[in-house]
Amino acid sequence: MGLVVDTSALVALERGGRDWEHALAAVIDEPIALPAIVYAELAVGIRLAGSSVRAAARREWLTALAATATLVEFGLEVAERWADLFADLSSRGQLIPANDLAVAATALELDFGVLVGPNDEAHFRRVPGLRVETLALP
Repeated sequence: MGLVVDTSALVALERGGRDWEHALAAVIDEPIALPAIVYAELAVGIRLAGSSVRAAARREWLTALAATATLVEFGLEVAERWADLFADLSSRGQLIPANDLAVAATALELDFGVLVGPNDEAHFRRVPGLRVETLALP
């Protein structure tokens, strides 16, 4: 088993001023993976940082995260899983945001769960068979 880390968990760590590596190690004792879409969302945060100092800090943080976690591309298998999930959730009238659907598809393809921020991101729970863990911050 393992966990893919959703952007919501990483943003919560940044906003809380926590070192992601130590914070994640304290709550997760399984391998972590970073879906390509999460990397992209975090890269947007660099571009919208508001100051060059904050952008540089975010870039350093993202570079370290990408060096530690396994980066998972949105390849053929994940794309097929995404399509299956989209069709299923759409037919039930329970679609979730497209980027989060990519996170869920990545997790399911790896047979991992997903770690979300402390506000839960409850829409992930609509995805059949997806284990959702909520980051608990002290």
